Amino acid sequence: MNADVSTQYRPLDSQSVVDYVRQRAELRDIFRPGEALEAVEVGDGNLNLVFKVWARAEPSRTVVLKQALPYLRLVGDSWPLPTDRARIEAEALKIEYSLVPQHTPRVYFYDPDLYLTAMQNLDRHIIMRKGLNAGVKYPLFAEHIGLFLAKTLGCTSDLVLDYKTKKEEVARFTNPELCKITEDLVFTEPYRKTERNQYHKELEPQVLAWQADDALRTEVAQMKEKFMTQAQALIHGDLHTGSIMVNQEETYAIDPEFAFYGPMGFDVGAVIGNLFLNYAAQEARIPDPVKRADFQKYLTDTVISLWKVFVREFQRHIWDRVDPINMPKAYQDDYMLRILQDSAGMGACKMMRRVIGLAGVSDIRGIEDVTGKSIAASLALNIGRALIMRRREIRTIEDLVEIATSCRPSYPWTH
Repeated sequence: MNADVSTQYRPLDSQSVVDYVRQRAELRDIFRPGEALEAVEVGDGNLNLVFKVWARAEPSRTVVLKQALPYLRLVGDSWPLPTDRARIEAEALKIEYSLVPQHTPRVYFYDPDLYLTAMQNLDRHIIMRKGLNAGVKYPLFAEHIGLFLAKTLGCTSDLVLDYKTKKEEVARFTNPELCKITEDLVFTEPYRKTERNQYHKELEPQVLAWQADDALRTEVAQMKEKFMTQAQALIHGDLHTGSIMVNQEETYAIDPEFAFYGPMGFDVGAVIGNLFLNYAAQEARIPDPVKRADFQKYLTDTVISLWKVFVREFQRHIWDRVDPINMPKAYQDDYMLRILQDSAGMGACKMMRRVIGLAGVSDIRGIEDVTGKSIAASLALNIGRALIMRRREIRTIEDLVEIATSCRPSYPWTH
């Protein structure tokens, strides 16, 4: 067992979790003493165990428990991970809940012995990636996630926090092992030959070209440096459409176990990049060209709207509170432009790693037709390359979208 694992630690299962829940005083407002409870493991992620527990007589009384394993579940115990990530996730959720409770699940308690967090069950919601893959539109998403990003990023930055608190928070959220996963899987391994890369053989000519492209690898290295060195704000660290729960009225960001103090553009870019991954996937998922164009326009409109909401709410909650003498309007405009350009570059890296590297996305890898999958993957790579290589040209969110939508797939290869 890893040296950092508590002697009281034991992984729960769908039977033992019921006994555990009965013992927790924090849940007595949800469950009555001695009543019949049911549980099921619902986790399909790469790192953790996730259980849903509910009252048999009234299933609406329910809770979710997330327990960290001391290794990467996707790979197995050959890849150990620190269990402290569970503490980081619980504390990040509490901060996010204090800032945007309407978009963050409530935490009932954190158990430091079992590395387990009990939280609100979002049982009326769906993982956004699944909804997008099915062609479902979420009209309020941009408004919700733009606000979430503005408040969670802006209010945890030097623009709001005093000098002492900010540095203490950087230390409290130091998350080296999970940052290393990002550094390797997002910024390093996709651009070199490694056994952990997982792309289908039809894509190999494009992948080999990307890996041999010095100019591209230079730009990626600059994004990696920024990720490793810029402690700008408390970022979620893994804010893709698989970490967002939605329905037609509500949006919740979940799973911030990769949280640490990093560049704001990594979170903003993760959302944008995943929307463009779905945009690329629809080349194969929606055969009808009119319906496809309509849904892709919804996705690009969402990118534009979420950025504009982010800017509006950042102005309202951050810039309106700062000293205009030392942070004049020109500085504020430059700050936002740098976030936008960072978002293009970081989002591009997130896109390309999901096509080439370990832990791809169902948007593309879930496409059964090999030709369709290759077309979608090729388009995603081309969008990623264009965004990172041309990010300095971007002055508005419309510029970013124009660069992305001007791309075409390289597959099938012409000879």
